[in-house]
Amino acid sequence: MTGPVLEIVDLCFRWPHQAGRGLVIPELHVGRNEKVLLFGPSGSGKTTLLSLIGGIVSPQKGTLRVAGTDLSELSARYRDRYRAENVGIIFQQFNLLPYAKVSDNIALPLRFAPERRARVPNVETAIRDLCASLALPEGIEDQPAHRLSVGQQQRVAVARALIGTPALVLADEPTSALDANSQARFLDLLFGQVTQAGSALIMVSHDERLARLFDEVIRIEDIVPGTQENPCS
Repeated sequence: MTGPVLEIVDLCFRWPHQAGRGLVIPELHVGRNEKVLLFGPSGSGKTTLLSLIGGIVSPQKGTLRVAGTDLSELSARYRDRYRAENVGIIFQQFNLLPYAKVSDNIALPLRFAPERRARVPNVETAIRDLCASLALPEGIEDQPAHRLSVGQQQRVAVARALIGTPALVLADEPTSALDANSQARFLDLLFGQVTQAGSALIMVSHDERLARLFDEVIRIEDIVPGTQENPCS
C-alpha cells in the first residue's frame, strides 16, 4: 500500500451518556514500518484511541483511515471484518484460548479473514517460523496455552497478532508486568517481527522509560486538545 497506514483528521468521539468525556484529535499520521509509542497517564484516552483505530467503536465526526480505508464510513459488521483482515492486536491480558493448542491460538485470526489467510501459503510452516523467531521452544505449537509461562503466552500473543502480515499492529500495555530488562528483550523480539512483516506498530504504555526504543513517541496530551462539554456537538 502507499500512503500512511493510519491517518486521522478532525476526529471527535464521545462515549454515549457521558457528557464531558470526549476525545478530539485534529491530526495523526503513522507511516508504514513506523514503531510508535502512545504515552499517557491512566484515564487519558489511550485505550479509547486504540478502540477507535481498531474499529471497535466509531467516531461521531472526522476521518479515520487504516490501510487506506475510512473506518468511519463502515458499519460495525464491516469494521469487524476489516479489522480482522488488516489489524493485529496484542491485548494486555493476552486473551489466549487456555485449553486450545498454541498453533490454534496463533492461527485464530486467519479463520475470520480470508484475504489474510491467503497471504499465508503454509499455515503450519508460518506458525513454526514465528515461534522460532520469537525464541519459543521447539514443539510448543502442540502445547495447550494454559501450560505456558507468562512470558511464553506473551510471545504467542505476538505471533497471533503478526500471522498474515497485517498492515497495523496495536499493542495495549503488553509489557506492564515486566521489569526493565525483560521489557527490552521482549521489545527486541517484537520489533524484529514487526519489521520482518512490514507492519506499523502502535503500542500504548504509561511507562516513559520505553520512549528511547521507539521511532516516535506520541504523548496523548499533545494530540488531544482536552475534554470539553459535548465536544462532538
